[in-house]
Amino acid sequence: MPTKSSTKGRSKVKKVMHEFKHGTLKGGKGKHPKVRSRKQAIAIGLSEARKAGAKIPKK
Repeated sequence: MPTKSSTKGRSKVKKVMHEFKHGTLKGGKGKHPKVRSRKQAIAIGLSEARKAGAKIPKK
């Protein structure tokens, strides 16, 4: 059974997915800074949640 993410983590991923759907989610500083992949958007959300201190299982 997979471990559950914290509420803080879920809200962070929800916010990032909202940005992704509206085309405003930025990934890096390269030639194409906008995120185009759904998987990449989720990874960015989880990463931000971890930095904010949310208890999220390892990658």
